[in-house]
Amino acid sequence: MGMEHTSRAGAKVALLMKRGVDIPNPLSLDIGDDVRVDRISASGVTLYPGCRIRGEKTVISAGSKLGHEAPATVENCRLGSGVELKGGFFSNSVFLEKASMGMGAHVREGTLLEEQSGGAHCVGLKQTILFPFVTLGSLVNFCDCLMAGGTSRQNHSEVGSSYIHFNFTPDADKATPSLIGDVPRGVMLNQPPIFLGGQGGLVGPSCLGYGNVVAAGCILRGDYPEGNRLIRPPASPGAVKDFIAAAYPGFTRIVENNLLYLANLAALDAWYREVRKPFLEAQEFGPLLFAGVMDQLDLARKERARRLEEMAEKAATDVPAGQPPAAARARREFREHVRVVTGVFQERTRSDATERLRDAFLEDFRKAAGEDRRDYIAAIQGLPAEVSAGGVRWLGSLVEDLCARAARVVPSMNLFRNPA
Repeated sequence: MGMEHTSRAGAKVALLMKRGVDIPNPLSLDIGDDVRVDRISASGVTLYPGCRIRGEKTVISAGSKLGHEAPATVENCRLGSGVELKGGFFSNSVFLEKASMGMGAHVREGTLLEEQSGGAHCVGLKQTILFPFVTLGSLVNFCDCLMAGGTSRQNHSEVGSSYIHFNFTPDADKATPSLIGDVPRGVMLNQPPIFLGGQGGLVGPSCLGYGNVVAAGCILRGDYPEGNRLIRPPASPGAVKDFIAAAYPGFTRIVENNLLYLANLAALDAWYREVRKPFLEAQEFGPLLFAGVMDQLDLARKERARRLEEMAEKAATDVPAGQPPAAARARREFREHVRVVTGVFQERTRSDATERLRDAFLEDFRKAAGEDRRDYIAAIQGLPAEVSAGGVRWLGSLVEDLCARAARVVPSMNLFRNPA
């Protein structure tokens, strides 16, 4: 069996080289039986020594380079043009045009890196979405979050080196997704960048608005609305206290942030279906790239729903002594209806108001952007301010409507009205 695989892999390598793929050391390339050679571009692709390519869903577009700094393993990933994965492990993820990751990366399912986003060396990602231009430093663990902000490679949202998004709680749950920026405004590529200083961390689930600058060495444990502010929270006082399992202080806030994240994923899904699809389909392997993005967004929704349902069960079953009766009732009600709540974000029915805003924006977008769908970044950045504002109103209405519908399922929690 080993000899058969070696023979088939050798034949695929030979075919790739014949088509024009640059493979400096053919004997070092390990290519799986399930990899489709016709989904690897013949134009400007370089596969450096030590690379391993796996998976029938793998797509490698023109100009992409794998393993320039160290061997790279790529399985069931879809790469747009000019992507550079310089070394590490990459699985079940999508990288759009000119996204890049440095040596030692560990990127797993549910990850979507949009145009010109990426990270330096030793970056860990899973269930992560980075909007265009967002840049991560080195030694970063940034799982279970979405980050937007910035207008170009020179003016981008940045995460400093040695940064952590804390996404696992002492109660062993991961209902911890954080929104750094948002979808309705982030997709317009016109928002101020967000800066997270190095040697710091963000405790999920959290929401952080555009324009904020977080000083190096800080751990954020709350929500911070947008504003051009330097955030430097006070250091926590040293203390030893009793740990109360399943206490979930600020339970309502945790639920709200999870639902807001799900609503933003729904908005991003709508943006891809209504706006981004023709731009992707104009590219080499475009339909496959679009299908890959849709897969990642579906994975992200399912992951967030599953994690929220697990937390709801735990919070209702292990209610700590001393909880106010109303709080205990709210927890139980949420557990009883959590699947209905999360199901709201899977539905495609939209309010009449949201659909009117969508139709108005799409009409204005077509007039402003013309028929050319070759350059997504240029098209979005070239939109008149009033057209961009219309897109924000559409997607913002979608987010607000979904959150309101979810809140009505569990009225005792007073969701999105109670600041506690």
